[in-house]
Amino acid sequence: MADRTNPSSYTQQRPINNSTTVPRSNTTTNHPLSSLLRQLLQSQSPNYSGQLFGLLAFFISGGILLLLTGITVTASVLGIIAFLPVIIITSPIWIPLFLLVTGFLSLAGFLFATGAVVSWLYRYFKGMHPIGSDQVDYARSRIHETAAHVKDYAGGYFHSTLKDAAPGA
Repeated sequence: MADRTNPSSYTQQRPINNSTTVPRSNTTTNHPLSSLLRQLLQSQSPNYSGQLFGLLAFFISGGILLLLTGITVTASVLGIIAFLPVIIITSPIWIPLFLLVTGFLSLAGFLFATGAVVSWLYRYFKGMHPIGSDQVDYARSRIHETAAHVKDYAGGYFHSTLKDAAPGA
């Protein structure tokens, strides 16, 4: 029989101070998943706390962005549905206007690019060393060296084959 004077020897736990909950025993659960989880939480929680916070922030940000994307797509579809009759009725105005604006922007872009290239070439040939001229000079010297090497190699190759084809020549 259990010793009634020593409370730790009781076989059954009693509620404390007339409460309805029974304190947990000190025995650990032998379930493999719970022991693995306990081991992971005890051994590696300080190392992964920053990563867990980053992962939590990633999921919250991703959820907010996904919600905003859904709202944007929904509003766009509803706007297209609402304004589609107006767009169809006024399409004889929109199509030439679109072509005119696209042509103007393309022309302006091409003119700007041409002006930038001509300005760079002018400064390069005047010796003002514009940005990127060092790379152009290096590429030009490498191309010249490679061409000279190929010319020397091919000249020797063709000269030896001509002697073999016509030994008396």
